[in-house]
Amino acid sequence: MTLNLINQLGEWNPQLFRELKGRLKPRNILVSVAISFLGQLFLLMAFASRLPVTENPHPLHNRYCTGFSQEYSRPGCIADKLGGFEINWQLWWQDVFVWLSLIGIFALLVVGTYMLIADFSKEEHRGTLNFLRLTPGSTPSILGGKLLGVPILLYLVAALALPLHLLSDLSGNIPLSQILGFYGVLGASCLFFYSAALLFGLVGNWLAGFQAWLGSGAVLIFLFATTDQLKYSGNFNSPSDWLMLFNPGSLLPYLIDSHSLDPANSSYSHGASFVELLWFYLPIGARIGTIAGFTIVNYGLWTYWIWQGLNRCFHNPNATLLSKSQSYRLTACFEGVLLGFAVNPTVTDWRSDPKGLFENFAAMLVFNLLLFLGLIAALSPHRQAIQDWARYRHQNRSSRLRKVIPDLIWGRTSPAPVAVVLNLAIASIFLLLWIMLSSPREYTILALVGLLLSFSLIALYATITQLMLLMKTPKRAIWAAVTISGLIILPPIAFGFLSISPSREPAVWLFSAFPWASVEYAAGTSVLVALIGQSLAVALLNLQLTRQLRQAGESSTKALLSRRSPSP
Repeated sequence: MTLNLINQLGEWNPQLFRELKGRLKPRNILVSVAISFLGQLFLLMAFASRLPVTENPHPLHNRYCTGFSQEYSRPGCIADKLGGFEINWQLWWQDVFVWLSLIGIFALLVVGTYMLIADFSKEEHRGTLNFLRLTPGSTPSILGGKLLGVPILLYLVAALALPLHLLSDLSGNIPLSQILGFYGVLGASCLFFYSAALLFGLVGNWLAGFQAWLGSGAVLIFLFATTDQLKYSGNFNSPSDWLMLFNPGSLLPYLIDSHSLDPANSSYSHGASFVELLWFYLPIGARIGTIAGFTIVNYGLWTYWIWQGLNRCFHNPNATLLSKSQSYRLTACFEGVLLGFAVNPTVTDWRSDPKGLFENFAAMLVFNLLLFLGLIAALSPHRQAIQDWARYRHQNRSSRLRKVIPDLIWGRTSPAPVAVVLNLAIASIFLLLWIMLSSPREYTILALVGLLLSFSLIALYATITQLMLLMKTPKRAIWAAVTISGLIILPPIAFGFLSISPSREPAVWLFSAFPWASVEYAAGTSVLVALIGQSLAVALLNLQLTRQLRQAGESSTKALLSRRSPSP
């Protein structure tokens, strides 16, 4: 019967069968079982050591005691009739539950990301990745086998820790329905981060052995930063709240009292849960069911877009990560989701805080900068694809002028700047509607100027990237990435060393990647000069790009015709 199950698995998903066969060996299984059980044992021993002991001559206070010490303002220890102390076991089990949950989140997301990226790097190094691309299976079947098979030992470690996790949940008086919602969010987060790891493994293979460390390190830093933010209460209605939804630990304050997140704090408070979180005025943080459902939908939306890129570039690594039509829909989704966290009555009430909306608007521009840097990388074709497109345009002179605009908007291998500008127009529609409907006069002009300066710089970055991808050097993608990164990062660093703040020297900040920081202090002439200068730079660079494309089309056509002509 076992043989039949294995055969059925091999027929259903050969890639999953291959991964399981290579990893589920007795030695690996025993090591995984030992890691899981020893880890649980050490965790219980660590929490057992925090309990008050009778050997201590002065056990005045302890976190898990049931009394209260007026002198130390902490839980005081009360002796029981058995010679020990009365223990708040519900709180003790809640702490075990929290730490076991956090360890599980970090292990599943960080270690699983590392394993998937390292596996892709190994496949690339051995030359078997191209073999996978040539197999008749579909992309979801092959990569789904990777998702289920590569971290199988990690899944085994987590499954063995599940009984202790459920025991701590029930002993801590946490409803089982809520813990099932937490498991749903954790599963959706694993699917999202693992899919992102597969995509990074495909597009970042030029990083070689450093690729897995970079990807898993980024996930680790993100989890540390967002988990640390859960300890502090504050105003959660800003665009940055969207990032908090990518951490499954954001549901823990709903499951337990928030003081369990901080062993030094024994006050019963609501802490940093998302009770006041709004999305387009909808109280999605009011209940655990709504925040869990919204989080799962958010994971599902961006996992869908990741798989759009995987489907395009897995079997054809030379294709762009997204088509131009997909990029337009992605931009609309991004702006709609992010704008919902920025428009809310708590922060954007101009009567009580007239600068609150402008701060949210500045955060929106930062997120848009990151989005469009990704779109530029995803839409910009490389030299050979551009040459083929230019040669096609040059050979078809009759339809060249008539079809050039639709081709620049929808074409698969056409240059990216026009598509980037259209994406900027889509983002501008969302932001302009928000500005016009919500902001007062004194901040409307500032927001419009910041939007124009930021988006003109993004158009400039798109043109520079496409020009550099036309270079003949084999490392042109790296050169383009380094150049754009330098244009974004180096000016603020230089201004910081020179003590040039946006309020003291606003004119120079207008030419940086963050012009919105100085528009409040800049003179009208400085803003006008910056807009004219950036517009001229974009126009001149696009003229240079057009000239290079024309030359590439003519030279490629001449080379093709010379190869076809018979030799004398």
